[in-house]
Amino acid sequence: MSKTDDEDGHHGFPTRAIHAGEISDAYGSPRTPLYSTTTFSFDTTADLLDVVEGRKPGCLYTRYGGNPTINALEAKLASLNHAEAALAFAAGMAAISALFLAHGRRGVICVGDVYGGTWQLLSEQLSLLGIHTEALLGSELDRLAELLKRGTGLLYFESPGNPTLEIIDIAAISAQAHAHGALVALDNTFASPVNQQPHLLGVDLVVQSATKYLGGHSDITAGVVSGSTALLAPIAAWRKNLGQIIAPETAHLLSRSLCTLEVRVQRQNRNAATIAAALERHPKIRRVLYPGLPSFPGHELAKRQMSGFGGMLTVEIDGSGAEASRVVDRLRLIRLAPSLGGVESLATQPSTTSHRDFSPEERLRRGISDAMIRISVGLEDPADLLADLEQALAGLD
Repeated sequence: MSKTDDEDGHHGFPTRAIHAGEISDAYGSPRTPLYSTTTFSFDTTADLLDVVEGRKPGCLYTRYGGNPTINALEAKLASLNHAEAALAFAAGMAAISALFLAHGRRGVICVGDVYGGTWQLLSEQLSLLGIHTEALLGSELDRLAELLKRGTGLLYFESPGNPTLEIIDIAAISAQAHAHGALVALDNTFASPVNQQPHLLGVDLVVQSATKYLGGHSDITAGVVSGSTALLAPIAAWRKNLGQIIAPETAHLLSRSLCTLEVRVQRQNRNAATIAAALERHPKIRRVLYPGLPSFPGHELAKRQMSGFGGMLTVEIDGSGAEASRVVDRLRLIRLAPSLGGVESLATQPSTTSHRDFSPEERLRRGISDAMIRISVGLEDPADLLADLEQALAGLD
């Protein structure tokens, strides 16, 4: 667990993405070296105890979270998220599960649409540990006060939500939860810290799958939770004893990727906006879900709490789930794959991948139809992406 370097506080986002947290070595490397070390030695027992008991800085054992490469990454992540500290994990779901285990003992309220893996954890697995969960649709916020009054300790949500891009008023819902003594956690994966800063809107703990935009190249699996040092301490204990620590090699790659995060995401924002506007006019598309479109239900709210609308969009074709499958099967440049946030564009049907764990009835209740195609827009020329989508949609003739 690394604290944000105060010297970086006045620097802009791209400067912090490159320089925050970096450690200068004896040879003058501009980047923190890769310490693949698992354990660190000491000259004396007194020296070891000084580190273990916090009197001196140092590292003891990588699984415990003490590794210079990992600590440098965590300082950078904390800085980019305007948080006191951050914890890096081996996967986004590792971060989410440790969060729930540390702060969900008094119950969890999940609001709106969430990733299918998160839903399975909430709806099927946490109950095995005696953790009570409640789920509200974004349209059911009038029931939130009632649930909070029962003493539920953690409110959890996504905004934008997966896969409908649902936008929830982060500041308002955080204030409501805090008024009832609950903590607030938000999954910021779709937006990334480039497009949205949840901590500045009142969120206590921000979780992100670093596999997605933070990593950005579809070559690493990682996760992060940011927040105050006090709130992260119990999460760190679960990470340590469940063995969820990020590998130093992965931390090194992720730190490299963060240097280009802003330029990548800004290009993806522009590409997605171009494609969303074009597809909205397509005769074979029933609707386009993208926060940047004036027709999107949450557009005005997104303008207030986001600085960019993201690289994710979902389209619903004017047809069946089988016809949607025909469209994604015909794509040539855009790859059929169940992830997002990489430099390459990906497409998938939520009903077959990210939200397959939802029952058909639950997907229907949430407006997630089989005819939906979720598109993660990459860095390619938008004209090439549109041409690929046009030829794929032409297969419905």
